[in-house]
Amino acid sequence: MSGVTLNGAIKRYGDVQVIHGIDLEIEDGEFAVFVGPSGCGKSTLLRMIAGLEETSDGTIRIGQRDVTREDPAERGVAMVFQTYALYPHMTVRENMGFGLRMTGHDKAEIKRKVDAAAEVLQLEKLLDRKPAALSGGQRQRVAIGRAIVRGPEVFLFDEPLSNLDAELRVEMRVEIARLHKEIGATMIYVTHDQVEAMTLADKIVVLRDGRIEQVGAPLDLYRDPDNRFVAGFIGSPSMNFVEARAEGEGFHAPFIDQLLTLPVRKLPEGNKATLGLRPEHLELDHAGSGFTVELTEALGGVSYAYIVSDATGERLIVEERGDERSHTGDKVGLRFDPSRIMAFDAESGLRIR
Repeated sequence: MSGVTLNGAIKRYGDVQVIHGIDLEIEDGEFAVFVGPSGCGKSTLLRMIAGLEETSDGTIRIGQRDVTREDPAERGVAMVFQTYALYPHMTVRENMGFGLRMTGHDKAEIKRKVDAAAEVLQLEKLLDRKPAALSGGQRQRVAIGRAIVRGPEVFLFDEPLSNLDAELRVEMRVEIARLHKEIGATMIYVTHDQVEAMTLADKIVVLRDGRIEQVGAPLDLYRDPDNRFVAGFIGSPSMNFVEARAEGEGFHAPFIDQLLTLPVRKLPEGNKATLGLRPEHLELDHAGSGFTVELTEALGGVSYAYIVSDATGERLIVEERGDERSHTGDKVGLRFDPSRIMAFDAESGLRIR
């Protein structure tokens, strides 16, 4: 297996540049996840690594090899797409072994590799079935098995769970995590779903407009984002953001009409800031006032109260646990630990540390 290194990777379509000088190192055996909103360049970057998109400038290395100009078949990668792309007239065994058959491997070797991959993916009892007789999750496992039998240096996944229902997505997340642990391969995974990113990744790469916003371990990005974009993108529900301004030794926050002293560097007096508060770091005061509950989502062990500030109209989401839960129309107050608040420069979006 091998790691992947990008140095100054650029992608242009004519005069339009969509990937802007990406520098990134993915270690051997690491599970890296590319996340970001639609159009941020995550799939384009994955396809550049695969060789399906030409790299306009910069270099891509797999292990010690510069593969920037190599054909996809020569790069030692295998890709699993959003669509299963299985041959309907072939059995599972034939689908998984098709690539090896096309490259001239003998039947005994193909059988050995397919049987080994089927065992890893728990497909042994399905080898003689055709795709029409499989569930969506089983078909995706076959597509992954087809990649495994090739013995690639790097596995590339392009939103492989998008076509599955919610229950199957959870099941396949577990399957892919187990697969990575079992074979220890380098894997790069593209998704727009930050829950998938948080649960699967060793390293998350957050992209926006063809640039890297931040790279790090899932909990590091969650607890210590560099800017407002990352803070809002990582976490479900999203972080709450409210307006404030630098005043004295802290920030005046109109949404509660209080001066908050935070353990961060002071901005020039009067400068605007944005304060970020995670839903789980807020608590409703049912005897208080200042906010109105617009909606409560009761999900069993946890509820999310959507509240609006009576003073500013700003909306926040508050996580609720325990027996006492809010109801639509309730008048409530808000409690929180100021040390949990993150502050961002209102103009640049950068974290104030």
